[in-house]
Amino acid sequence: MAMPADYHMHTPLCRHASGEPVELAARAVALGLTEIGFSDHNPMPRDDFDDWRMRADQLDAYVAQVEEARSKFPRLTIRLALEVDYLPGFEDWIRELSSRHPWDYLIGSVHYLSESWAIDSPFQLAKWKERDALEVWTAYFQRLTLAVRSGLFDIVGHADLCKKFCFYPKTEYFPLVEDFLDAAKECDVAMELNTAGLRKDCREIYPAERIVRRAAQLKIPITFGSDAHAPEEVGMNFAEAIALARAAGIQNWAAFKSRRRELRPL
Repeated sequence: MAMPADYHMHTPLCRHASGEPVELAARAVALGLTEIGFSDHNPMPRDDFDDWRMRADQLDAYVAQVEEARSKFPRLTIRLALEVDYLPGFEDWIRELSSRHPWDYLIGSVHYLSESWAIDSPFQLAKWKERDALEVWTAYFQRLTLAVRSGLFDIVGHADLCKKFCFYPKTEYFPLVEDFLDAAKECDVAMELNTAGLRKDCREIYPAERIVRRAAQLKIPITFGSDAHAPEEVGMNFAEAIALARAAGIQNWAAFKSRRRELRPL
């Protein structure tokens, strides 16, 4: 049986990745993957918003690079997507982006708790030490829930990214997760199992097993992503992610085309 698609991969246009789409596609073929998806970081209205995404005038070039990979690897199904930061107030910009090209899916992610603080940035680690972890986790999951309820996204990305640097709340936080998962179920949004967490300080797939098990109980559709920023990271740790999904009782993975979803056996 074919492996699930790797739906979370980046390109050098985001300014912190290496390997052109054709190189990542070649790696996918070598691994035996039959489907992948490129989901680079979306441009923002201001090119100086941060330094880890493509410029607005590079969006067409990004699409052209994915099309080049498609032409060079016709037997590999390659989906075109974006990983889109959800920030309240930018909804119209996201809608504009979603209309520019025939995307297969959009991954909605929360990196920012304000326009000046990306909680996963190692260059802003000191801000964690100035705040209570539960306060940060509360704000993060509240914003993630808003992202799900916005109706803008097909998949929610790395759903507990707030654990990246191991600043964990000292008290129970799972009710925050329950609100997010209830919203995902109600709004019919998929959730990814993102293996990049195994390469970070937390050394754990995003999201944690407890969250995956509850998502399985709610029958929330699941996708898989390596969050690859280099060819050697394509499909990385998929065996662990598949094992986690199966242990949680997940029997299918969600495939996307033209923003329509179908379930395939895991």
